Amino acid sequence: MSFSTLGLSSPLSEAVRNLGFDAPTPIQLGAIGPALQGRDVLGCAHTGSGKTLAFALPLLQSLSDPAGRQAQALVLVLVPTRELATQVGDTLRALAQHLPQQPRVSVVFGGVSINPQMMGLRGGTEVLVATPGRLLDLVAHKAVKLSGVRLLVLDEADRLLDLGFAEELNQLLALLPAKRQSLFFSATFAPAVQALANTLLHEPVRVDVRPDAAPPTAIVQRAIAVDAPKRTQLLRHLIQQNAWTRVLVFVATKFAAEIVADKLRKAGLTAEPFHGELSQGKRSQVLTDFKAERLGVVVATDVAARGLDIAGLPVVVNFDLPRSANDYTHRVGRTGRAGEPGLAVSFVSAATLAHWRLIAKRQGLDLALESIPGFEALETAPPASSHPEAPGNGGVKGLRPSKKDKLRALAAVGKTAVP
Repeated sequence: MSFSTLGLSSPLSEAVRNLGFDAPTPIQLGAIGPALQGRDVLGCAHTGSGKTLAFALPLLQSLSDPAGRQAQALVLVLVPTRELATQVGDTLRALAQHLPQQPRVSVVFGGVSINPQMMGLRGGTEVLVATPGRLLDLVAHKAVKLSGVRLLVLDEADRLLDLGFAEELNQLLALLPAKRQSLFFSATFAPAVQALANTLLHEPVRVDVRPDAAPPTAIVQRAIAVDAPKRTQLLRHLIQQNAWTRVLVFVATKFAAEIVADKLRKAGLTAEPFHGELSQGKRSQVLTDFKAERLGVVVATDVAARGLDIAGLPVVVNFDLPRSANDYTHRVGRTGRAGEPGLAVSFVSAATLAHWRLIAKRQGLDLALESIPGFEALETAPPASSHPEAPGNGGVKGLRPSKKDKLRALAAVGKTAVP
């Protein structure tokens, strides 16, 4: 089946062909038709499955008719990260080049000066790709109005609902007109996404093409037992022994990203950290060098686990285990994109063994722990009750006491203190 059979205009069908896409992916097959009909869509598919085109093509076709086009934003695309905002904007502009009348696409995000973005919006825009925090800033500065939005897209909807985004998202939704079309896309179908969909989507078409929420089968997965202090040495050994040209290494904290990258550089490898505290210019440069293969290793926090499209990335390494099975899916999904082969390696220490088993169970993985000669694990696991937060992986999700738990504990202490 070709894209033209989905009801796309000739210019957009040609644009897709020129970008090298011959046939639609399952998420595109399921979502594009209903979206073109004006239906609300809730789409769930793994990273690398083509979700961006699934909303970009209907979005652009909805703007192909110049009648009624206005100076204010008609389409709003909300994304969780700066890098994803840039990628979505680039895709939209590349597709729009083939349209008789190209819509104006604006991309805004935090971490950079707001003044150039305000200047760029003075003439209005038809497609606005934004991160929630910066968009609220622009609204507060009266640089953009959301009352004219007729199509809302939430990309990586589950991440947008994570702590830190939910409140901003609710503020923005309150500014949008009630009558609009909405397209929600996500790699996981979290309960919060379903709750939001029930509230905001009107009789949506649900497109779920995930094979039991497991990473794509083209990705080979390995788990290696190693003592925590030897992980950097093992990483260096694997890179050199296997001649890995590019490796994306995930760690738990920005401090770990800096330390591991520095150790790899001292060992003669080209490595850079990547985390939320870096300037936007630095983050962009790291990604540019990595994609161009001028950089061999990027050591990143989970800021890189969502939305980054690095073509042909051969290897992902979980230096620190992710906090949840869903995060594992997102990390691993950075490799093996668009059906290409990939490799995902996870380091498992004695302290994180129980957490790894939980991830493996939820992912349906049956992987034997490997032992690499010279790096055999010698440590033993601490007692289960001694670490409610597993060291080295940023805290096991679901095991940390909640605010209610803490309040109950304080109340209990108060009661026992009363004579």
